[in-house]
Amino acid sequence: MAVNQRTPAPGAVSLPARTHAGRITGGGTSGNERLTAVTGGALLLPLAVIGVTLLQLRQLLSVHLFVGMLLIGPVALKLGSTGYRFVRYYSGNPAYRREGPPATPLRLIAPIVVLSTVVVLVTGVALLFAGPSSKNTLLPIHKVSFIVWAAFTGLHVLAYLPRLPRAFRADYGRAAQLSGDITGRTGRILSLAGAIAAGVVLAVLVIPEFGPWIHNSGVFDHHHG
Repeated sequence: MAVNQRTPAPGAVSLPARTHAGRITGGGTSGNERLTAVTGGALLLPLAVIGVTLLQLRQLLSVHLFVGMLLIGPVALKLGSTGYRFVRYYSGNPAYRREGPPATPLRLIAPIVVLSTVVVLVTGVALLFAGPSSKNTLLPIHKVSFIVWAAFTGLHVLAYLPRLPRAFRADYGRAAQLSGDITGRTGRILSLAGAIAAGVVLAVLVIPEFGPWIHNSGVFDHHHG
């Protein structure tokens, strides 16, 4: 006897497939918060390296340039995760509305953090490709934007640093394994790993552009920022 089987509609996705995709990309508001926090934590080490290079910029210029380019990947992910929350909240998504906005002081400095981050990275890349001849036009903008970025990002980090251990425990701690509340963890791991890998690849690809700056590092004799 023939069995009457319904043919799936074109483009239809089976329930197991949707469930599997949800395990990778899901997580909701808590997943977004964890991704943002862990990405911020991953940025602490390269940012510390950048700070060290500023103390001896002539000697560590190649490290400064390499790490600066590497940062583009994870910084883009951090801006993307925070931007996603911003859009979901102000578009009226119920889950994000229930979570509420960040504290007022953090909301006030957020645009400055974002804008200064973009200006620092854009002027840094522009300086790299334009060469030392651009130091009189782009270098002052890069320096001022870095000072602004360092001041306001420092406040941002101090405010969110206490949340970092909780975010790590939520995805990787023993309690997370017992509770099973790790929806979307695979996607978050892949996102962060991909962002870091993209930053490394980008930094490696532009190494040939370091030469003119390294050979003319005397332009930094009076510049340490």
